[in-house]
Amino acid sequence: MTAQPLLDLERLPDGALAEVEAVLDGDAESLLLLRDGDAVRAWLNICPHAGRRLDWAPGQFLRSKDGLLVCAAHGASFELEKGECVAGPCRGDALRPVAVEVRDGAVWLVGG
Repeated sequence: MTAQPLLDLERLPDGALAEVEAVLDGDAESLLLLRDGDAVRAWLNICPHAGRRLDWAPGQFLRSKDGLLVCAAHGASFELEKGECVAGPCRGDALRPVAVEVRDGAVWLVGG
């Protein structure tokens, strides 16, 4: 299994969301990345409510005035500390985390 670089860290401003493609367990998947200072969190770009992508257009995500990620399909709202759904049709569920790390100026998929 080879490590996969996903994105140069400098291309993701602090607090910003980005969508990248990665191969997980042999399948191409869309990932959602969030930069938090020098760290990056990642989840599958899939709403647990109906299995649809969270972005309204590739790489374009809706954020509430409170900073929540809002699913473009049915309005589920997710806090971005742990990816938990705090409002909408999948309240109490959560986004599926994906292990990433920052090294050598890039975001890398851990495992794959």
